Amino acid sequence: MNNDMNQADSITQQHLPNQRLSRLKARRKNWLAVHLWLGLSLGFLLSIYGITGSILVFHEEIDEWLSSELLIVKQPEYSMVYQPLAAIFEAGRKAMPTRAKHTFATYPRNEQAAFKLRYAVLTTDGVREIWQVAVNPYTATVTGKYLQDRSDSIIPKTFVDFIFKLHYALLISSQDVSTVVVGLSGALLMISVLTGLIVWWPLTGRWRQAMSFKPKSGCVRFNYDLHKTVGFYTTLAMIPVLFSGIYMVLPHQVVPVLELFSPVTYRYWFQSTPPTANTQAIGMDQAVAIAVQRYPTGRPHFIYGAPSATKTYTVCQDGVNAPGSLLQRRCVVMDRYSGKILDVDDPTIGTAGEVFTHWQWPLHSGRAFGMTGRILVFITGLACPVLFVTGVIRWLQKRKARKKAAASVSA
Repeated sequence: MNNDMNQADSITQQHLPNQRLSRLKARRKNWLAVHLWLGLSLGFLLSIYGITGSILVFHEEIDEWLSSELLIVKQPEYSMVYQPLAAIFEAGRKAMPTRAKHTFATYPRNEQAAFKLRYAVLTTDGVREIWQVAVNPYTATVTGKYLQDRSDSIIPKTFVDFIFKLHYALLISSQDVSTVVVGLSGALLMISVLTGLIVWWPLTGRWRQAMSFKPKSGCVRFNYDLHKTVGFYTTLAMIPVLFSGIYMVLPHQVVPVLELFSPVTYRYWFQSTPPTANTQAIGMDQAVAIAVQRYPTGRPHFIYGAPSATKTYTVCQDGVNAPGSLLQRRCVVMDRYSGKILDVDDPTIGTAGEVFTHWQWPLHSGRAFGMTGRILVFITGLACPVLFVTGVIRWLQKRKARKKAAASVSA
């Protein structure tokens, strides 16, 4: 009798894990359906985001290669010192019509790069043009200028600007529409990635098989292994890149969610206070000086102008070393009239929510971890069309197999 009871207990113990495995497989089948239809419907967009994102990781190098006569300068033998920023900005201003508004500047990334100044010009027929002026920082002379974009054209005028607009707006002219389309598709693609991870998860514990290719397999198995391994190894980078993209196009929707967990300030929401008297705004060179005074070890990178009365100046610097902080990027927001600092992106003093937001652009661009991070984001972007194509092939293979099985049954 005892033997019978022991045998019954053994059968029960084997049966329970089998029941649990069956439930997990049934649940995974539902997740597979979600993953499948999200992948089929949004995989092409993922491919666009991935390919364009990979190109944009190295957009400065590509821009200089395509326009080397404008954007690459020769360092004078007699001087290794830049001209004062005021002289550089003044050179750019003289190269543009008086009605042009200085909106953005990019500090040279190395000793051979030009200073890039961006201007917005409203033409007499109401068209908004975006121009870029290149200035030799050693001589404060203009090396050239070119039209980047026009509001009456869907396609930007330069290759890099075309890739930018395709990446963040899918060439949709209406900003209200493009932000919703890009932000919503990014959120759904995050779900697709997460469901893919659930589907990939080895329920039977065969981790080596799940993380590698099956040797000497046919085309069908190779395509399946390629899809699952590429998806697994890029998930760690794919999720933060997708989320940061959502954050950058839909900050008004993302920030309130983050504030449920920790206070967050968003630098683009700060405004300058126009004075009652007819006071002139400080120059962008003065704004840079204020930021450098706050973080003396940093090197200026992006300088955001103030094209309207209530806009602020923002100066972003790289290479700011601080104990206990991996992130070396700092952005200083200031009033365009008084120069008063309104906000700083500084992970050493910010709240948990603010530190989280400070990491978003460096993670999205890969610059958070130097060249290693950029290469990782570059590879992740190239993996996107691979995942889409192999996913479609896998779906077609399974559909063909189902039709063949149905035909054999009916026969």
